[in-house]
Amino acid sequence: MSAVKGKDTSPEVRVRKVLHANGYRFRLHRKDLPGKPDIVLPKHNTCIFVHGCFWHQHPGCKRATLPTTRREFWTKKFQANKKRDSQTKEQLEKLGWHVCVIWECKTKSSETLISELKACFSHVSD
Repeated sequence: MSAVKGKDTSPEVRVRKVLHANGYRFRLHRKDLPGKPDIVLPKHNTCIFVHGCFWHQHPGCKRATLPTTRREFWTKKFQANKKRDSQTKEQLEKLGWHVCVIWECKTKSSETLISELKACFSHVSD
């Protein structure tokens, strides 16, 4: 699993391109925030996590399958990932951040990605 990228993944880059093209400016992987969010927009008090559907087990997604080998290991792994995600979200919200999760499968289509990002910023009043 050490070969699995944690930063600058294709879905993450797609999200960043759309944000930048729409005039949003952001910081990446801020170490001073819990969970090191993938994208941080301080002006909008928003943290964005770009989750892989497999690794974070996106409910209802065809990519969120349980491998057929070592099922017990993978079940524990995915449960730990979900627990960590939940704790990170809770910590950021306690600090006053709006937390948004963009799923890998939602980055494939530009239209879908744009609508997901609009939903992320629905709390912002310009």
